Amino acid sequence: MDQGAVAGALVTALLCGCGTSPEARLRKTLSSQTTGIIRLPPGEIKVSSELTLAPGAHDLEIVGNETRLKAADNFKGRAILVLENVERIHLHYLEIDGNRQKLVQPLEMAPSENAFHVWYPDNGLLVNNVKGLQIERLRLNNVVNFPILVSQSSKVRIWRASVEDSGSKNARGRNNLSGGILFEEGSSGFEVTESAFRGILGNALWTHSNFHAPRQQDGVFTRNKFDTIGRDAIQVGHATRIRVDGNTGVNIGYPIDIIDVENQGTPVAIDTAGNVDRSEYVGNTFEEINGQCIDLDGFHDGVVRDNRCTNRKTAEDYPHGSFAIAMNNTHPDTHSGNIDLSGNIIDGSKFGGLFLMGSGNKIIGNRFLRLNLAGCNESDKKFGCIYKADEPEMLQSGIYLSRGVARLEGTRGNIIRDNEISGHGMKARCIAFGPGVSRTANTLGNNLCSDEPTAR
Repeated sequence: MDQGAVAGALVTALLCGCGTSPEARLRKTLSSQTTGIIRLPPGEIKVSSELTLAPGAHDLEIVGNETRLKAADNFKGRAILVLENVERIHLHYLEIDGNRQKLVQPLEMAPSENAFHVWYPDNGLLVNNVKGLQIERLRLNNVVNFPILVSQSSKVRIWRASVEDSGSKNARGRNNLSGGILFEEGSSGFEVTESAFRGILGNALWTHSNFHAPRQQDGVFTRNKFDTIGRDAIQVGHATRIRVDGNTGVNIGYPIDIIDVENQGTPVAIDTAGNVDRSEYVGNTFEEINGQCIDLDGFHDGVVRDNRCTNRKTAEDYPHGSFAIAMNNTHPDTHSGNIDLSGNIIDGSKFGGLFLMGSGNKIIGNRFLRLNLAGCNESDKKFGCIYKADEPEMLQSGIYLSRGVARLEGTRGNIIRDNEISGHGMKARCIAFGPGVSRTANTLGNNLCSDEPTAR
């Protein structure tokens, strides 16, 4: 592009005519310019229907200048700003206000195996079939459903986004998954870095597990911060080659009354769903989790290392508390195997430290401290310590080896060594074996087990 064309692009937003509304001028600019730079005017622009880019837009930079795009009281659309079938877009220094207070209505969670970009309206930014998107310093708040929803897209980079007070509820007043940043339908090559999430009703940062869609791949969630999340802080769903590292969070699973108990929406600091392999959860730190530290349902052939979860209160303060770390194999194509789980620290868990199943897993050098805050099984009537009648030792054990819950499989060839396990009754209940699991089929060594008084 020559200098004259660039200069013309720089002032396009200022030359859209007089006597029209700010929304109309912005809509005309976005829908007519295919490349170059669009500089948005300062101030608030109320948007009544979704803004879209010109067909075939590419190599286009959209720059805000203390610009706020706010959904009008009569807004109708998939999202305030829709990027669809475009390439190499750069969006930065912009605020999106979803006007949730006015627009929100009860909405049920999307039915199983539905694309979320079809089900959930009133989003902040919808990215659909985009190749190449860079987002910097975008602030999104009060969005009815998803502040950013990315579908069928590749090479999406989000840096220093701020997402606050977003998401809607179902008719029972529970979260319906919405409120955060979502990647779905085979999105690849994505990254969310140094972003902040606060006051999110559903999942904060995640990939959607849809059995009938391609898996997400080659993603990175790193150095993000989470505060007061109603469901999962991070979820990796139906994906391969995902790295989750250096994230921090506090108050996961709060407020308590929005937890989706009817759909077993137990809050998790780092969750897994679908089929997830060749992925790493490394160096993440979370505090005060009313739920689970790390869920590994469908996780296999990957690494879970040097993570830390701390709960400092009593069992009563975590009504949805569970095993700190648990494996499972709900997805029919998965087996809980070949997981390197090492160097993790669990400091305070309502029940046990690790629910282990499958084969070829290495459980080495972890510290499971202050386990069984509930005092199971002595307090079964108070906390529901018997999860399965035929496995009464499950929730009271430090590490519990099982054949599984969703689907049974052989639990053998696991290495469990050099772990520190302490808490209520842990000297006697340090490592336990469920029905059908052979102690001699697994290798144990040098595990330090001790009792520790717990606040009751």
